[in-house]
Amino acid sequence: MRIVFAGTPEFAVPSLRALVDAGHDVVGVVTREDAPLGRKRVLTPSPVAQAASDLGIDTLKANRLGDEATAWVQDRAPELGVIVAYGGLIREPLLSSPAHGWINLHFSDLPRWRGAAPVQRALMAGEQELGVTVFRLVAALDAGDVLTRDSTTFAPGTSAGEALTALSASGTDALLRAVALLAEDPEAGEAQVGEDTYAHKLSREDGLIAFGSGASAEAVLAHWAGVTPEPGAYALIGGDPIKLMELRPLDAGLAAAVPADLAPGEARLVAKRAVVGCGTGNAAGSAAGLELARVQPAGKPAMDGAAWVRGRDGKADLA
Repeated sequence: MRIVFAGTPEFAVPSLRALVDAGHDVVGVVTREDAPLGRKRVLTPSPVAQAASDLGIDTLKANRLGDEATAWVQDRAPELGVIVAYGGLIREPLLSSPAHGWINLHFSDLPRWRGAAPVQRALMAGEQELGVTVFRLVAALDAGDVLTRDSTTFAPGTSAGEALTALSASGTDALLRAVALLAEDPEAGEAQVGEDTYAHKLSREDGLIAFGSGASAEAVLAHWAGVTPEPGAYALIGGDPIKLMELRPLDAGLAAAVPADLAPGEARLVAKRAVVGCGTGNAAGSAAGLELARVQPAGKPAMDGAAWVRGRDGKADLA
């Protein structure tokens, strides 16, 4: 099929490559403009732009899909538009420009978690079974008819970055099945059914882990997973932030060694490892804490959590 692809981050690259590898004629790629990255703020093409260059596909870089983008797409006369995490809205007349319209690979089990951060919000809510949905793009947000679905179950503590990487690879199967379905039946699709929820974009404030709130170890780990690596999890110690690079559930041996008087937010050395207290244990009945595996204090490099606690005389209080 003759396709125009729109996408920007690394999570969209597997879909672009899968379409090309499957023999589809990707006649153009639309992606966001080069963005400043790193401490030196060097203008850098998006991962999708770099992949399109490697594949020799014409690319339009645009942060707004207005008249110029519409004309550019129409000149390529696509049969289908495919969008995966482009980072902007597609409106009329561009929405109706391809013969079969546009389809979107979304990283949730729609209508649950419509919006910008579906994987992150699902993990923060304690969900481990995460879905992907390929649906027809319509004017309303993530509300079009569904073509294909799939799902994957992740272990507790799987970060949003890890989950998105896995879903972006496994989701290509659902995407290719959706394109094949449309080739066979251009009218294919079923209306979304169920309660819809909205996945708001994350802010830095979402990354604050308030150990002292009394939240369970299970809830704290879910929160940490959803905000890792972006916007990044952190706690406060004496009013200063400390990045929580890695939190882990307690294994059986470590859980058995945790002292009963470990308070929420208190970090101690237990069996030469750093453990931070939580309100209650997890659903399986483990001790009320998590392993503080790796941290980054303000203005310092990342370090082993046990080394950090040891440097504070074996104890620290995280708000």
